[in-house]
Amino acid sequence: MIELKSPAEIERMHVTGRFVAEVLTEVREIADVGVNLLDLEHHVRGMIDRRGAVSCYWDYAPSFGEGPFRNVICLSVNDAVLHGKPHDYVLRDGDVLSADFAVTIDGWAADSARTFVVGTPAEEDLRLIRATEEALEAAIGAARPGNRVGDVSAAIWAVAREHGYPVSTEFGGHGIGRTMHEDVHVSNKGKAGRGLTLRAGLTLALEPWFCRTTDRIVYDEDGWTIRSADGSRTAHSEHTVAITDDGPVVLTRREDERA
Repeated sequence: MIELKSPAEIERMHVTGRFVAEVLTEVREIADVGVNLLDLEHHVRGMIDRRGAVSCYWDYAPSFGEGPFRNVICLSVNDAVLHGKPHDYVLRDGDVLSADFAVTIDGWAADSARTFVVGTPAEEDLRLIRATEEALEAAIGAARPGNRVGDVSAAIWAVAREHGYPVSTEFGGHGIGRTMHEDVHVSNKGKAGRGLTLRAGLTLALEPWFCRTTDRIVYDEDGWTIRSADGSRTAHSEHTVAITDDGPVVLTRREDERA
């Protein structure tokens, strides 16, 4: 069921979104060569506890995955792109790290992800990351009343094609509000003019993710961590967005993204 949110409810989601942005900003600041992923996990747990937020990931048990997820942030390194379980891994120079984070505050959810390079960046990694960021901004721009879900998907796909990256359709964006995952599904590949008509009050988590040279994915033995099937590097960008009569409002925008 699709629930349209009132302006007051969107503002409550915005409160959550600001905290999500704060956490991802801090993760970016402290993730460095020599830092263990488990240290990042426990740092974020402390931030959640101090804020009185509730993790959307802890005990999450969808149809995919092996048992409940027992972490509060997804940390995916290099060829891992989605649902990476924090584990005993020390970050190395040049690692590509994707951090995906979602919580609720006072019953309202927000979800966001960012990818960055730890230490010395390779230009090809920066190009991949920039492509997902560009695709996300294109998707946000298409998230307007009267457009359709397919317009959002087509905007993401167009950017991927322009940069020469294949697109997997196995996971994509989704509705969000009282819970992390609500209707409607937003594929990262689609045709303009198709699908649900967007209306003011709809809130979506838009999340383009690309693998450099494949559209196929594989799972780790942990049942959660998703990697590119050919071992190529990956990137993932996500924001929670509210559709309003005045245009899209990004509820998880970080200070380092603001003009």
